[in-house]
Amino acid sequence: MSTLATPAGLRDVVVTSTEVGDVRGQEGFYHYRQYSAIDLARSRSFEDVWFLFIEGRLPDAGESAAFAAEVARLRVLPAELRPLLSGIALAGREFRPLAGLRTALSLVTEARGLAPTWDTERATRQADALMIAAVTPTVLAALHRLRAGLEPLEPHPELGTAANWLYLVTGRIPGPAATRALEQYLIAAVDHGFNASTFTARVVTSTGADVGAAIVAALGALSGPLHGGAPDRALASLDEIGSPDRIEPWVRARVAAGDRIMGFGHAVYRTEDPRSLLLREVALGLVAQGLGGELVEFATAVEREVVRVLHELKPERQLYANVEFYAGVVMELCGLPRSMFTPTFAVSRVVGWSANVLEQAEERRIIRPAARYVGPPPPQPVPPPSG
Repeated sequence: MSTLATPAGLRDVVVTSTEVGDVRGQEGFYHYRQYSAIDLARSRSFEDVWFLFIEGRLPDAGESAAFAAEVARLRVLPAELRPLLSGIALAGREFRPLAGLRTALSLVTEARGLAPTWDTERATRQADALMIAAVTPTVLAALHRLRAGLEPLEPHPELGTAANWLYLVTGRIPGPAATRALEQYLIAAVDHGFNASTFTARVVTSTGADVGAAIVAALGALSGPLHGGAPDRALASLDEIGSPDRIEPWVRARVAAGDRIMGFGHAVYRTEDPRSLLLREVALGLVAQGLGGELVEFATAVEREVVRVLHELKPERQLYANVEFYAGVVMELCGLPRSMFTPTFAVSRVVGWSANVLEQAEERRIIRPAARYVGPPPPQPVPPPSG
């Protein structure tokens, strides 16, 4: 075994090959298969991008319609799950929708009889992955409404993923501007390299476990504060600042206190986050259509001033707005409650996890790394029992 030091957190250690996508942090670029993720968000539907992740190519018009119809059919909750959702939604003192989703998807996996990936053909694994991803927004929206004392809604058969998500959460059929804005966010969030949750999904899949187990494990990784992000907290910073004249003193006070400024900086990008640039564009597009002008104007002012002050105080670092900053703005303008911001991210990312699960299932080899032992040198005599 090598005695070379391993980078903390396996930073930049290549552990496998993938055709799903990649992030090039120095360039400020990421892609889904052979296409720029940002170009896809600007030009295609969420269902088309979902098809790309599952099939490895973009669909033609007929395939796109057929795939959207299949997704719509799979959104419906299993009958066995319905009477259990209220208990899941009301179980904790605080509403933790992703924890509830983990429980519900475990039940869906059992109700649908998902078999280990080791024992199934690719077509079966693909059907399982599609079902889990399709039912995820229905589960999350139902948990939200039950927690609020509202009845869950049935998925709308004529709405796409983005519009259906807004409808299931708010109870209102959204307009085209909000639908397209949210759809672009969902596309931009599907996948982002070998992050912790994606790697977790692949490790579990490598054991031959079923698709549901891998997705539930990925959700567990996403629940950690170092990974899941906080678009609601980024938006809360705007609330705390309150007015343009308070931006600079607020930033300087946070830096002096050693506090992290939510929505700024990224572990991979050393230039502007392309997702943030896209979502700023989306937010400005909503303003052009008469939505959220005051919020977007304030957010762009905060972004400019935070970047300026951070570059002054931390010239050795390249800190820009990340995806969380404008994601919160866009979701707020689309009418989503802040408690559902991170669940909205999960609605998208489950598609990327599914693609990685399907790819890993083809490997047929367990992921089994080694660790370097650094404890007391063995073997040592075992002391006799005391007394």
